[in-house]
Order: sequence, then structure tokens, then C-alpha cells
Amino acid sequence: MPRFSVIVPAYEVQAYLAECLDSVLSQSYPDLELIAVDDRSPDGCGAIIDEYAARDARVRAVHLPENRGLGPARNAGIEEARGDYLLFLDGDDTLTPHTLRAVADRVARTGEPDVLVFDYARTHWDGTILRNRLADRLTEDGPAPFTLAARPGLLRVLMVAWNKAYRREFVTREGFAFPPGFYEDTPWTFPVLMAAGSIATLDRVCVHYRQRHRGSILRTTSPRHFDVFDQYDRVFAYLGARPELERWRPELYARMLDHLTTVATRRDRLPRGSHAAFLRRARAHCRRHRTPSTPVPPGLRRALVRHGLHRTLRTLRLAAALRRHVHAVAGRWTGALRAAALRLHYRVQRRLPLRADHALFAAGPTREHGRDPRALEAAFHTHAPQVRTAWIDGPAAPAGAARLRPGTAACWTALARAKYLVHDDGFGPGLRKRPGQVFVQTRHATPLGHTGLDLLERPAAAHGTDFAGLLREADQWDHLLSGSRHATLTWERAYPGRYSVLEYGAPRNDGFQRASAAEVARARETLGVPEGAVAVLYAPAHRDHRRTQTPPLDPVRLLRRLGPRFVLLWHGPQGDQPRTEGRLVHTWGNPDILSLFLASDVLLTDFSPLLFDYAGLDRPVVLHTGDWETFTAVRGSYVDLRACPPGALAGSEDEVIEVLTSGRWRSEQATRSRAAFRDRFCPFDDGNAAERVVKHVVMGGPPGLPAVTPTAQRRLARPAAETLPRAPLASVPQPSGPPPITDGR
Repeated sequence: MPRFSVIVPAYEVQAYLAECLDSVLSQSYPDLELIAVDDRSPDGCGAIIDEYAARDARVRAVHLPENRGLGPARNAGIEEARGDYLLFLDGDDTLTPHTLRAVADRVARTGEPDVLVFDYARTHWDGTILRNRLADRLTEDGPAPFTLAARPGLLRVLMVAWNKAYRREFVTREGFAFPPGFYEDTPWTFPVLMAAGSIATLDRVCVHYRQRHRGSILRTTSPRHFDVFDQYDRVFAYLGARPELERWRPELYARMLDHLTTVATRRDRLPRGSHAAFLRRARAHCRRHRTPSTPVPPGLRRALVRHGLHRTLRTLRLAAALRRHVHAVAGRWTGALRAAALRLHYRVQRRLPLRADHALFAAGPTREHGRDPRALEAAFHTHAPQVRTAWIDGPAAPAGAARLRPGTAACWTALARAKYLVHDDGFGPGLRKRPGQVFVQTRHATPLGHTGLDLLERPAAAHGTDFAGLLREADQWDHLLSGSRHATLTWERAYPGRYSVLEYGAPRNDGFQRASAAEVARARETLGVPEGAVAVLYAPAHRDHRRTQTPPLDPVRLLRRLGPRFVLLWHGPQGDQPRTEGRLVHTWGNPDILSLFLASDVLLTDFSPLLFDYAGLDRPVVLHTGDWETFTAVRGSYVDLRACPPGALAGSEDEVIEVLTSGRWRSEQATRSRAAFRDRFCPFDDGNAAERVVKHVVMGGPPGLPAVTPTAQRRLARPAAETLPRAPLASVPQPSGPPPITDGR
């Protein structure tokens, strides 16, 4: 008897069926059977199912003699099922990786509940993935399992069969089955949730719900949408046969009214001329299933549907369309007038005197940007306190900073009159730097992949870059920050201009050199790293050639293979992975890179520019080179990391596991490689880079490199850094002969 029976009905989905079946059969939890039901599909679904059944013994093919519809096809799968739990999956949808393992683990932890409700995400044709907006209802906080009375909000989650796992014995005992017709999920979902003696939730995206451009039932104009009335008759008949469930009538009535309102007001569902008949039936249904004690849900559209007022509803829809049109026209005129007024305001402000005691900071569009500007602002406060600072509001702006909303008059005033402008990207084409203004460009990482004009021959990575605009922007820079000779040579070639390069080190890394033991302990505690664990910071790079950023190393599988002594801090797009689950801590969107670096024992990356910053911290780095050739072909690389690695190299997942579990990540050879890498790319990261920049820009200090060499820098006394604690690594195999890990130079 398998643990799971996954039932996949198929009808006219031949283009998507193979992907669906593969998503089930490739699950890391193999104890399953896949029951694929060919609902007499006129296309190639039946042949595809037979091919899979011939290749994999876990696949069982069921061919119906005639087309019966989605509900009866699922029933045919239920009759064949032998697993402990039933899962349903439509033939054009997919399971996310490791779903069945996550479901199995959650079922075991919650005592084999009758129903487990999990999350889903809508996947659109353009690659957009949107998670269910009611995901908070699936929180795993609190006692589990529970009954519907403890979490009635589950009735508001999308009423479909495929976002749940059902204990087969419970389904058989209660005699649940799907009815024919459209909206067959409705009389299944509500009775199942009400009858379940135990329910649990799994806060994880387990299903990708494909939003097809054409072909979806819900996007098909058809008189079969009238089936919704029969389906709710079945729901309330189930309710009427069980008086103990009468308490759920108000909620079910509200759900029915919402559903009928949706069908009645969506333009792509009911055929032309059938709206009046639909609303008459809606009025009759509302009267039939509402008792005097049932409260009436508020809302104008609900009221019109409940009373069957077809003409009034149509009039309101026409009025709403007219109102939208008027607002759109007025909005265009208002926007044009406002833009003209702001341009005039900016020109006037540029003729007023500069404010020599003002500095304006801004950063790129994500929370990953802004590290250098934030460090420079802190240095302004310390070394040039007479200068007032402000930020253009955005994700990278620090907490507590004075913020200016982009596009406002106050923002344009600051752009026109602040003497110092600091950015790690660009202020946009609207900026016209005036004489006397000082523009400090920081960029936001040491360059590894090609950038600037070097992307002219890399169209896949350029993504429509305006190269002429890039040159116009560079012409306005006065200073460009650089952390090494490598960065200086790269910036001058990729962004040619008349600016001066301040090769003073990376201000963003100053905090790494000043961190105390208490900060390290606090960072590990905040991220939930247990004492004695080895914290691996996994930071894969962005793939220019991929729309969906799937990490090359699967975090869940990687952590499972590493064993219980390791914690994985995953710094990458979350996608379908859990936010935080046991020893997997998702850190994407955390702007405090300092805490992530300090909390970790080793960095695992491929070609993320973060490796340059981490090497300056003098902690071990493991470099995964599995798709290095693809990266260099798409983006190009200024540095061959295989020839001068910052630590141990690993070409595959197996090699990554071996490097980490054997201790090679902190071997003598890895230490020597890291030292040579630091000498080349992090020579001036001594904790004072921001101070040098501010003193040069504001106080007119002498240009050029700081009076410190890489060799002398390693001899600098670092009492704070030398005391940075490390997690006890006694349980990790040690290679013979390497020196102990230290953070000192």
C-alpha cells in the first residue's frame, strides 16, 4: 500500500500533461502511486498516459469509455486508489519539488489528520508566479490537528480539491464523491471540511495552478455555468441531512452569494442574453437557502444579485465603465499637467543657491541595494556632522532616515539644491547635475560578470540596456568608488567618463571589520542557528538566461544530505520553498547582509558578487562551478574563478556535499586560496573605507590610495575581529593538518 495516491484526470491537456506527470514522478518522496485518468480525451492524453505507465510501475492508467467530466473522472481514480492519502492534481497543473515529502512530514507531525490543507501559487503565461493571497490562513502556528470550528477561515480559501490531502479511509467512510458538471469542487470541499474530525495546515506552496491564456473552464463562456446552482443545492442538502452542521449555514450562504456574484459579474462566463435568467435563479436560491436567522452579507453587488435586479446591475456596470473611462482620461491630463509643473519647479530650483550642508542618498530598486550609500551616510554623520542627509524613499532606505517620496516637489528640490548626491545605480534621466554639485557613484558590488558597455555583445544579459543613457549618466559622476585595482580597471572601461576613481576600499564592508563577538552571537541567535551547528550561507547568483530563478542546488535536498549538524541560510528568491522550516532559514529580502555574514561559518555560492565581500571577512568559501560555462557564455566574466578561487571548488552537488562534510572547506589549501583572493580583490577593506571617502569628498583630502598595503593590512591589530566566535565544529570531520579557523589576519 503506497503512502500517497495522486489522481490526475486528463482531458484536452496534451500540451501540459507530461510536465504534470513528471512533477509527480520526480518527487523526492517515492512512496506513491500515480493514477492517470483519460476522460476519453480527443487529443493525445491517452497515449501519453500509456507511455508513462509502460515506463514507470507507479503509474496506473485508467481509460474511461466516454467523456464524463472532471468530477466523475476523479471518482474513477478514487475507486482505483490504494494509498493512505489521496491527492488530486489537474492535468495542466504541477506539484512543486519535495511536496510529497513535506506533506508526509506534516501529516506525521500532526497525527494523521483527515484533511491536510496546503498552499498554491498561480503561474501565468508570462512567468509570473503569485502566491495565494490568503496564505496567512494556512499558518502552522497553534495546536494541530484541529477542527473547522477552530479555524473557520479555511472556508474562505479557494474551494478546490487539489489544495488538500485526504485520508482515504475518511473519504471512503463518509462516502464522498464528486458530482458531474461545472464547479464540481464546491459540493466536495465544503462537506469534507465540515465532516473532518481532524484538520491540519501546511504553510507551503505545493501546487502550481496554471492560468491558461485560453482553454480554462472558468474562462469559457457557456450555459454550463448555471451548474453552480445545482452544486450549492447539494451543499445545502448535505447540511440539511446533518443538523449538527447547521451552524455553518450563515458562512455557506455568504460563500454562495459571493460565488453567484462572481459568476454574474464576470464578462467571460455567461452567454449573451442569459444574465437575466441567471439572476432570477440566483434570487430564488438566496430565498431558498437563507433562514430568518442568517445575516445578509453587505455590499451593493451582492444585494443586486440577491434580489435578482438584472437591469439595475447592468446599469451600474455601464456607469462603472463610463466612470473608469472618465477617470483614465482625467488621469492622463492630470499626470501631464503635474509632470509639466514639476519640470518647471526643478528648473526654478536649479537657479537657486546650492545647499552646501545637504546630501541626498538613493539606491537601486531592491533591498539588496544601498549597502555602500548607507555606510557613507553613517560616515557623513560621524565625520561631517554639519551635513544634513536625506534619502529618496525606496526599499534600501535605512530605518529612521529622512525620506523624500520620489516624484514629489520636495524630492526635485533636493535633487536641484543638495551639494552631495550619492547613488549606487542612477538618479534617472531627469537629473541635470549643476556646477558645484558632487555626484558620488558607489555601484553595488565588485564586478564579476560583465557590466556597462561590456554588455553590448551580451544581449541576453543586457535586457534592453540604454547604453547611450548609461554614458550620459556616467558623464555626471564626479567620483566612482572602487575596492581594488581590478574594480578600477573594470569601471573605467565599462563606464567611461571624466570622473575620478576613489580606490579606497568598499564602505559596505566596514561593518565586517568592526563586528564584535556579541554581534556575532546575536546574529546567530536571531536567525535561529543552534549552538554547535555549522551555518552554511547559500547565495546563488541571478541567472540572466532564466525567467524563473530556480537555485542550481536544491536547498531542501542539500540540507537533507548534509545531515543534522548543518543549518542552511538560503539567500535567494524563495519561490515555492518554505520561509523557514527547521534547519532551512530563508533570508531573501533581509537587507542586513552584515548579520547574515556574521552568523554563517562558510559561504556556498557560484558566481554571486557577494563572494568578494565575504572573502574580505576571511571566512571559508565553497565555490560551486556546475554551470560556470553557461554563466560565462550568457553574461561573461572578468575573472576566471576556477583559476583563482576564493576557497574550495565543487563542480556538482555530490562534490559540494563531500567538501562540506569532509572538512575540505576549511583546509590549508582553501585557506591559502582565500588569502591570495583577498590580496587581489579586498586589499583595502580595513573598516575605514567610508571615512576615507567622506574626508576626500567633503574635506578635500588628498586623492589616491590609502597608505596601507595588502601585506601590512593583514598585520593590522583587530582585537574585535579576532574574538569573533565560531560554532563548535567538533562533529565535522577534520582534514589532517589544517590550522584552526580564525577571523584575525
